[in-house]
Amino acid sequence: MSTTMKLPELFGSLVFNEETMKERLSSASYGAWKKCVTEGTSLDISTANEIAEAMKQWAVEKGATHYTHWFQPMTGVTAEKHDSFISPVGGGKIIMEFSGKELVRGEPDASSFPSGGLRATFEARGYTAWDPTSFAFIKEGSLCIPTVFCSYSGHALDKKTPLLRSMDEVSRQAIRILRLFGDTETKRVTAQVGPEQEYFLIDKADYAKREDLRMTGRTLFGAKPPRGQELEDHYFGAIRPRVAAYMKDLDETLWALGVLSKTKHNEVAPCQHEMAPIFSDANTACDHNQLAMEMMKKVADKHGLVCLLHEKPFAGVNGSGKHDNWSLGTDTGKNLFKPGSTPSQNAQFLLFLAAFVKGVDDYQDFLRTTVASAGNDHRLGAQEAPPAVISIFLGDELNAVVESIIKGTEFKDAGKRTLEIGVDVLPAIRQDNTDRNRTSPMAFTGNKFEFRMLGSSQSISGPNIALNTIMAEELNQFADELEKSTDFQADLQKLIKKTFTEHQRIIFNGNGYDDAWIAEAEKRGLCNLKSTADALPAYIAPKNMDLFVKHGIYTKEEIQARYEIHVENYTTVLTIEANTMVDMIKHDILPAVSGYATDLCERADSKSACGVACKYEKETAAQVAQLTDELMEACSKLESGLAAIPADAEAAMQYSHDVIVADMAAARTIADKLETLTASEYWPFPVYSDMLFYV
Repeated sequence: MSTTMKLPELFGSLVFNEETMKERLSSASYGAWKKCVTEGTSLDISTANEIAEAMKQWAVEKGATHYTHWFQPMTGVTAEKHDSFISPVGGGKIIMEFSGKELVRGEPDASSFPSGGLRATFEARGYTAWDPTSFAFIKEGSLCIPTVFCSYSGHALDKKTPLLRSMDEVSRQAIRILRLFGDTETKRVTAQVGPEQEYFLIDKADYAKREDLRMTGRTLFGAKPPRGQELEDHYFGAIRPRVAAYMKDLDETLWALGVLSKTKHNEVAPCQHEMAPIFSDANTACDHNQLAMEMMKKVADKHGLVCLLHEKPFAGVNGSGKHDNWSLGTDTGKNLFKPGSTPSQNAQFLLFLAAFVKGVDDYQDFLRTTVASAGNDHRLGAQEAPPAVISIFLGDELNAVVESIIKGTEFKDAGKRTLEIGVDVLPAIRQDNTDRNRTSPMAFTGNKFEFRMLGSSQSISGPNIALNTIMAEELNQFADELEKSTDFQADLQKLIKKTFTEHQRIIFNGNGYDDAWIAEAEKRGLCNLKSTADALPAYIAPKNMDLFVKHGIYTKEEIQARYEIHVENYTTVLTIEANTMVDMIKHDILPAVSGYATDLCERADSKSACGVACKYEKETAAQVAQLTDELMEACSKLESGLAAIPADAEAAMQYSHDVIVADMAAARTIADKLETLTASEYWPFPVYSDMLFYV
């Protein structure tokens, strides 16, 4: 049977989803689970036991022998500890057993996960707790149960817990606003997310020969090849057979896991591709994106390929990002960022839009920190991704609406009229009401915002926690004001006008790559936190800490811990890269180029003895010898810099940015020049033209 014919049967076949629960659980237990998910009620142990037994039976039928609590610690990847279902019954026999207690709570060792000081090494205990809103699934013979992860003292040590908190909070505040507009039906508002995932594929044999790719995920050396992406023929081009086979396998793998993989295509750079899913709730989207990244790598290995998720694996061509499409939807099926066609819908849309604009302006620095990493520093603002300056793109039509509200002037569509929010009717704003702006960090695309600054390797949890919380704060402020109003329509119009007027600076519809915009942004007072070292201190700015503590997303200790983890990670990543660079220079490049120079000299001597011209050999040997000495000195400088990294974490971060990054760049420049001079058979590892144009 073809994949097309069996796709409905394949999709979600490895997921203990709602349909499966309905089939295998009693109506009482299914109803209790449903109420737990929709209303946040707790499950009693008898219900948990029934669900656990049904899960186990289903998983065993699917070939599973183990179960694991699948969680998302502060490492950026997932974690799992596997236990078998077997339980001894005497006489050398076993039964397959799985209880409600084992489903609901696990107890992994928490000491070796990043905690930012929340836990000492000797304080090992931590807990994983089942997230009943996220379906269990089978992966490689194990039943994977999505869970939250917290310390023995109750501090969140993961990325899922604060995401769930932020989803609940934005729902609460959004419903307050909806009630003001007469909506009595909506019970929950859900953050909806669709993360587009970019990645590179290279041959496994080339990967194995490059220590930098194996250790760091990116090439630390590499001269520009004769051809890069200049012909613009790879983007949306015909997919090569080997890649097409990989993509087909990836789709089928993801579909079985319930991941709504929808779109696949070639991206701009050679060997670069993209996968985009259908929208789902933010929690599911985060789980599925983590699964997608894991499966991209595992499926690639089956095809003799390696999937690179680093933000900038190759210099000189586009890097990889992750576009986070975010919106809010009601449980009655309405998208709150979709412009309506009646006065009340127009006003409601504009109020939510105003809240978003205000929130992004108020917390632009924190949004920047959510995408800050050593890898993303190579990409942001590099003519392939948005600049480090946060701004919002609304498009000409919607921007004209906002300006008419601010100025109280006529809005010019088919007919001129002055907009009175909640009284007059807005023009019918088309869903695709604007051209796409690839240079904008935050672009409105008809019924959602596309946060384009995320790095390809990062979890989408952090940015969505921020978007949810920021939106909750602004809606909370609006609700506090409007709930006291004695003239709702008049006060609503004043609030929307005031908000757009005070926060218009964050709206920019032009070319974000233009240097003139950076100068203009500075005049507007917008943040330009160019590097991770510049951005991370904003993580613990008092106003930002107060925001997340106020809404119960983090405690002060939890946000301080995350800041410390990010600071330490930045220095650690750069230290690994610098040490790898030193190792490759000393053990690969210097011996290779020295040997090449020696051979050139010997050839020159032989030619001279025969009275034959040897200009090429002499001049090339001289250049190579000169650059070899320069590279040795640059390597020594880099080693000295590594030895001098301060012990204090914040000082180490700044030093790494100011010194280590510069020393690495200097060493690379010399090495890349040597690559262009050295004969191919002498160069110790595959070059860009080998890797980018082979798959």
